[in-house]
Amino acid sequence: MNLSRTATLGEIGEFPLIAAITEKVSLGADVRVGPGDDAAVLAIGDAVVMSVDVLVEGVHFRRDWSEARDVGRRAVAVNVADIEAMGARATGLLVGFSAPKDLPVGWVLDFADGLTYESQAAGVSLLGGDVTRARDITVAVTALGSLEGRNPVLRSGARPGDLVAIHGRLGWAAAGLAVLGRGFRSPRVLVEAHRVPQVGYGAGADAARAGATSMIDISDGLLADLGHVARASHVLIDLGRDAFELAEPLHAVAAATGADPYTFVFTGGEDHALAATFPALDAVPAGWLVIGAVGTADDDRPQVLVDGAVWEAPAGFDHFRS
Repeated sequence: MNLSRTATLGEIGEFPLIAAITEKVSLGADVRVGPGDDAAVLAIGDAVVMSVDVLVEGVHFRRDWSEARDVGRRAVAVNVADIEAMGARATGLLVGFSAPKDLPVGWVLDFADGLTYESQAAGVSLLGGDVTRARDITVAVTALGSLEGRNPVLRSGARPGDLVAIHGRLGWAAAGLAVLGRGFRSPRVLVEAHRVPQVGYGAGADAARAGATSMIDISDGLLADLGHVARASHVLIDLGRDAFELAEPLHAVAAATGADPYTFVFTGGEDHALAATFPALDAVPAGWLVIGAVGTADDDRPQVLVDGAVWEAPAGFDHFRS
């Protein structure tokens, strides 16, 4: 369907917009009914893993910092990362999209292109959703996944003696946000990391097959999110600075902003790397980096330490305290 990219949503209406968004959608073999009916039908003969995430303009993205396509890609990536963290394979996405009626159609079509591109990269089907008018652009995505016969990998499974490992980058998105906040657009790799997280699709299922005892998506910061694992598992987690090889762009931004580069790594969110615990070194899959170990919590005080000491600064992002 050919729509004028400069027309507004108010000018073209709801149903032509939906048709334009869904005309390029491709469906996986496990989708029985896709967009077009009152609900989608997904054929999963297993326990269904479900997660929901919301992106709000002005909170999670700004249109002067991120292209519409980036927002679409990000909407997919952050949701699939949660499915990955359960050790599952993402199978379907339902997308709720709200926007002001004066938003150009071109922005929405580029957003939809980003959704399609990242969905294909993640191997997940866009099943349908809803569009409505709102003051700000808001994207609400529900992700569905399959455990493929495995048990879910929970936050509560870490045990003393386990090793802690990560898959993916840490601190890049936070450093990119720091750059953008100062009005710059470089280092470009960090700005791009803020715009679109680089999720290792399939890494969660690999970890589950390898025997991961616990796992979590790093969305709010490594220390904050591993804190959830420590509390759920009633353990102590000790991380080592020396395990991390800091990339040059992180050093550059830290020097320019007067920050400790490890602050980006330990407390920066939105990279959507995975952190997991494994019972032995030979159980850690290729592509994962061992960064610490699990111990017994003294006096039943679960916590996360860095080189045996408490991290004194804020450990990560909190939507209602930040």
